Amino acid sequence: MVEITSLCNLKCSYCQASTLSFDENKSNKKQNIFKKEVVDKIIEMIFKTVSSSIKIELQGGEPLVNWEFCKYLIENSYKKAAEYPHKSVEIILCTNLTLMDNKKLEFLKKYKVIISTSIDGTKELHDTHRVTYRGKGTYDVFVEKLNLTRNMIGHNNVGALLTVTNTNLHRLKEVIDEYVKLKFDGIFIRPLNPYGKASAMNKITFGYEVDEFVDEYKKALDYIIKLNLDGQIFVDYYSSLLIRRILTPFSTGFVDLQSPAGAGISGAMYDFNGNVYPTDEARMLARMGDNSFCIGNVTSNSYEEIFRSEKLIDITRSSILQAIPMCNSCVFNTYCGGDPIRSYIEHGDLIGFMPSSNFCKKNMLIFNHLFDLIKENNSDIMNVFWSWINKKNIREIKV
Repeated sequence: MVEITSLCNLKCSYCQASTLSFDENKSNKKQNIFKKEVVDKIIEMIFKTVSSSIKIELQGGEPLVNWEFCKYLIENSYKKAAEYPHKSVEIILCTNLTLMDNKKLEFLKKYKVIISTSIDGTKELHDTHRVTYRGKGTYDVFVEKLNLTRNMIGHNNVGALLTVTNTNLHRLKEVIDEYVKLKFDGIFIRPLNPYGKASAMNKITFGYEVDEFVDEYKKALDYIIKLNLDGQIFVDYYSSLLIRRILTPFSTGFVDLQSPAGAGISGAMYDFNGNVYPTDEARMLARMGDNSFCIGNVTSNSYEEIFRSEKLIDITRSSILQAIPMCNSCVFNTYCGGDPIRSYIEHGDLIGFMPSSNFCKKNMLIFNHLFDLIKENNSDIMNVFWSWINKKNIREIKV
């Protein structure tokens, strides 16, 4: 993950990344935007990974605010990839789409860049929180740019994420219907993380209790299953990840469901100033003034100094579930994973205290529900689950 800039053209009320206004901080642009020598160092370090499969995700702020450096990073990443014929490269651009245009899309199509965007549901729900700095809703321009993007780079090359606030939590059926209407093939129902604006105002402004979230999540899952049984191909991505972990011997690659955690192992976050963090959440924490999890800087540290640092070793050691009290005896630890940065936020240390961990409580409640459904062994529901695992139409699946 590479943060292209901390500047953004929107002012989402729940922003977890602590972005700065592109319009109001023009005098600060230089200190919030890449230097080419830093980009070059980041690209060089990315390709030092032993992995044969590299995924580079451009984040912000809003990356399109700094389009020239998006282009520079994409072009030079592929030039570097030519030096490593045994490594495959995929690039993802995380964007709110509002600054997208034909010229940018022609470039993105040339390099086969995948788009990841965000929509919170219906026009009313989306415009409640995802607004410009002048308070104008962005749903209409989002849909316009979504259609343009799909027409240019292909329908299947655009995905979307949902952020659940108390505004849309009890209206997830409407949200799902909106995703279906906009022809997305699935949804990732994710709760707020305690970072940025979502930290200080979490429960007061737009938050909720874990039990409340899981209750609504179960209803949403039931509705999605019904849609599939009625012939609509639509996936609940989080349940799909968990079910794959439960019903098959294969890993999902999902960083939050690994033991030890995937922080700094399966992924890393490179900030626009060259700082390196084990996760995006660690970078978000730095934006809040706590730089505890910075594991180095590409301009002053070598690959070995960063990824063999004592700080990263400590993070890894602290996220092995078999060594964490309660996790070590939990029936679900085969399928779950550690989140040391979240533990630090909630409890002040990397291991945390599981009896009061919201991360743990959420996963346990969802695991319990999924295992109840599996134990029930309803053939219709199991057919839906296997269709998600095998990425096939339910008509091709028979349990």
